[in-house]
Amino acid sequence: MKYNTKQKAAILQCVENTKGQHFTIDSLCEKLFEKGVSVGRTTVYRYLERLSDEGILRKYSAALGESVCYQYVEVKQHCHEHFHLKCEKCGSLIHMECEELEGIIEHINSHHGFRLNPLKTVIYGICEGCAAK
Repeated sequence: MKYNTKQKAAILQCVENTKGQHFTIDSLCEKLFEKGVSVGRTTVYRYLERLSDEGILRKYSAALGESVCYQYVEVKQHCHEHFHLKCEKCGSLIHMECEELEGIIEHINSHHGFRLNPLKTVIYGICEGCAAK
C-alpha cells in the first residue's frame, strides 16, 4: 500500500520545481528546510528511490564517493538518451545532446562489442565558465 502524505506531496512539488536541473538529496533537503517542511533525510531518500523506480526521476551516479544526482522527467516529456559532462571545478552536471556521439556509440558497439548506456555516461573536464576564469 502506498501512502500519500503531506511530506511526500512537498517533496514531489520541490522535485517538479527542478525542471531541467539536476539535484542531490542534500540540495533537495535544503530546499524543503527553506520552505519550512520538516522531513527526514531517510524519508526523502526512500521517496526519491521510489520516484526513480517509477520513472518519474532519472538517477545518475557520477563517480564513487560523489553524491547521486537526480533529474525530474515530466510525464509528457520523453527525454532522449544523452551524455553528461561533469565540471571538475564547479561540479555542474551538463546535458550533452550531440549527434556526433551517435557515431562513437555505434563504433564502440560494432568494433569493441560494448554497449554504452548514454544515460549513465559522464565525461569529466572543465566547463566553459570555469575555463574562462
